[in-house]
Amino acid sequence: MNLQGMPAQNNIEKLMSIWKKEPSVADNIVYWHLGESSNPLPVEIPADIDQKLRRALKEQGIDELYSHQLSSFRNIQIGENVVVVTGTSSGKTLCYNLPILNDMLRYQDACALYLFPTKALTQDQQKKLLSINESVTRQDPDIHIPVGIYDGDTPQSHRKAIREQVRILLTNPDMLHTAILPYHISWDLFFQNLRYIVIDEIHTYRGIFGSHVANVMRRLKRIAAYYGARPQFILTSATIANPGQHAERLIEEPVTVIDDDGSPQGQRNFLLYNPPIIQKNLGLRKSAMVESVRLAGDLLTYHIQAILFARSRRLVELSLKNLQFYYPDYVDHVFSYRSGYLPRERRQIEKDLRGGDARMVVATNALELGIDIGGIEGIIMIGYPGTIAALRQQSGRSGRSGKDSLAILVASPNPLDQFLMKHPAYLFDKSPEHALINPDNLLILINHLRCAVYELPFAKGEGFGSISADFVERLLDWLNKEGLIIESQDSYHWVADQYPARQVSLRTAGGDSFLLKVDEDGTSRTIGEVDEASAYWMVHPDAVYLHSGQSYIVRRMDQEQRIISLEPFNDDYYTVAHQQTTIDPISIRYQTKIKGAEKSFGEIRVTSQVTGFRKLQWLTNEILGYQELSMPATVLNTTALWLALDEASVEELKEAGLWTNMPNDYGPNWQVQRQRALERDRFTCQTCGAINSPLHIHHKNPFRSFESYLQANQLDNLITLCSSCHHRAETAVRIRSGLAGVSYVFHHMASLLLMCDMGDIGVFAEPQSALTGRQPCIAIYDQVPDGIGLSEGLYDMLDELIDNSINLIPRCECTDGCPSCVGAPGENALGSKKETLALLTLLSNK
Repeated sequence: MNLQGMPAQNNIEKLMSIWKKEPSVADNIVYWHLGESSNPLPVEIPADIDQKLRRALKEQGIDELYSHQLSSFRNIQIGENVVVVTGTSSGKTLCYNLPILNDMLRYQDACALYLFPTKALTQDQQKKLLSINESVTRQDPDIHIPVGIYDGDTPQSHRKAIREQVRILLTNPDMLHTAILPYHISWDLFFQNLRYIVIDEIHTYRGIFGSHVANVMRRLKRIAAYYGARPQFILTSATIANPGQHAERLIEEPVTVIDDDGSPQGQRNFLLYNPPIIQKNLGLRKSAMVESVRLAGDLLTYHIQAILFARSRRLVELSLKNLQFYYPDYVDHVFSYRSGYLPRERRQIEKDLRGGDARMVVATNALELGIDIGGIEGIIMIGYPGTIAALRQQSGRSGRSGKDSLAILVASPNPLDQFLMKHPAYLFDKSPEHALINPDNLLILINHLRCAVYELPFAKGEGFGSISADFVERLLDWLNKEGLIIESQDSYHWVADQYPARQVSLRTAGGDSFLLKVDEDGTSRTIGEVDEASAYWMVHPDAVYLHSGQSYIVRRMDQEQRIISLEPFNDDYYTVAHQQTTIDPISIRYQTKIKGAEKSFGEIRVTSQVTGFRKLQWLTNEILGYQELSMPATVLNTTALWLALDEASVEELKEAGLWTNMPNDYGPNWQVQRQRALERDRFTCQTCGAINSPLHIHHKNPFRSFESYLQANQLDNLITLCSSCHHRAETAVRIRSGLAGVSYVFHHMASLLLMCDMGDIGVFAEPQSALTGRQPCIAIYDQVPDGIGLSEGLYDMLDELIDNSINLIPRCECTDGCPSCVGAPGENALGSKKETLALLTLLSNK
């Protein structure tokens, strides 16, 4: 669509009118949600607010509060911990700034700690605080509330003054963990007077990261208590299903939920856009990035200031390059914003957004959270951002201060995106997502216990947060035997040389790690680390590895030195490891009979070995090739939900004839390989030993799961079977095909319910499993030692998971399976759309 000649006074309403009439856009808009505008619910500023603060607010145009701001103020006044859960641009900042500043004007020594998940958000909040402070100081020069940022961008020359003078400290959990708590003696005055702790955007603290942050809170409260302080907590969150529960788990204190949103809302246009299918039999769609750039060009033409959100740094740069190429008139007004930029570059882009010089910014989720970026009217998201909370945060960057806005979700081909295209109620009704953490995960807990002993000696009989004193003492005795601490005079003291916080990443569960080193231009630099359990499938030789959105290829894996050597990589594909996995039961915690199966939850042992990897094209997920590998096996003890199909269900599937094989063209070398297999096996069935029955040659791994007949027909993939055993083997393959399809769609759909990344959970399907007494099995497990509660949460949400999966599959336009539903046919033998749906239907209560 060519809009270059349109007049300058274009706006959202005119663009909407054009899109409704333009088939190349309108035909792909699967849902158009028109959010109702709402008027504010104003209340008077309380009379007990300090008059200087009242006048400072008035200078900023604030003459009254919204209802939720007053509720927060009153609840905080009476000493309650609160979590504020209201919409984007609803003024959550004032919910904590107002009571804290009011208190600080009364008590000159009072201090507050603000924790933000991103540096951009920290900078934005500092500007708001300084603006109010300047107004107060103008009224009374003797009053000054020092505000300081203490993060990785803070110059060393400024840090001592901040430690000694600051009353409101703005930082992030990582900096608190590594640079503040271990050096609390340098912050003694601050901790003595610490009255408030603000934790912003708590929905970002979930899974492993959230479990670590909860332990950082245990350490923070312990140090505050040492200095005689018992701070009050003020938290904020995007909309999630369990804000109060999550907040209480995070800080281990009672919390009052404030969710009476009284802020005004402009009219919000939210479009779900599904790129057109270009190959129906394979279910392949046009690139989400290409379509997003095309729509972004229309926003530029209509002078609608916008943000284009992409999920990786690489996609950010590709999108920016395309925008600059196709819309050269705007090249000086289109920017990218992502990690890796210098602080001054990020600050300048934020300034240009507020001032209007930046007409469009292509960004990662670094701009997702509550930064005040002025006149943004449009948002485009390239693919579902992973959670409904994140989607609402990104879309909420537009239309602030009650203005009308436009947000567009452009779907990728994966099953979760496609499900949401067909079930928009998930996006616009109450969020189904639960933020889950497990601070008591043993590996995470013991790492923070090390940090806590380093910070302060542990007295005998002392607990750690909600962890009992007896259990803490057992763990400390173990650390004593390790030689890290000593017991002296009824207390435990740190004696090791190492500084434990530096060895503990808040993003992993622990364990031995590999260093990731990039070799470029004759130099080597470390860009991160990966735990051993993940290394073999994530950074095996020739794997494509993403770091901060940049692609690297693994050249060497030195297992002795624990070093992975990487090189920058610009080809248009990524890699997916193929693992052979076995699962063995350890214990069952609970078990229930359900329709068609039995569901169980308990502890399992997962043994995995990477045997090869596939190369897939970035934008289409098309399989480009397969390469064999042989990596060491890894063992993970974790928790899982698993389903055992009962015999009646299996018989019903057999009677339906869902496993009849289609003929394969086994390639020109088939007869030669067949004869070689018969000779190797001495013309004997390798299962029952029959020698007189007609003999067949069976592919152990299905023929169609390989990229070429040469791979499929290798001798180690062939086995001699009699006709009876061959029939049973082929039946098992078709059962495996259906099970694999169920596990594929479960893997994607579970992340919607659990509010987690797909990498946080693993799935496994087996026709004869040790978990289920050799019955067909589907397992979903936590990809974390000892588990963090993800699979346990699914135990009670299984019906919804099954029904969501059933709703997705029949509406997919592919013929017999594709990446948008049950996986590509090449992954699951002959394609498993029909088999997968049959299995799910047997399990459904509907």
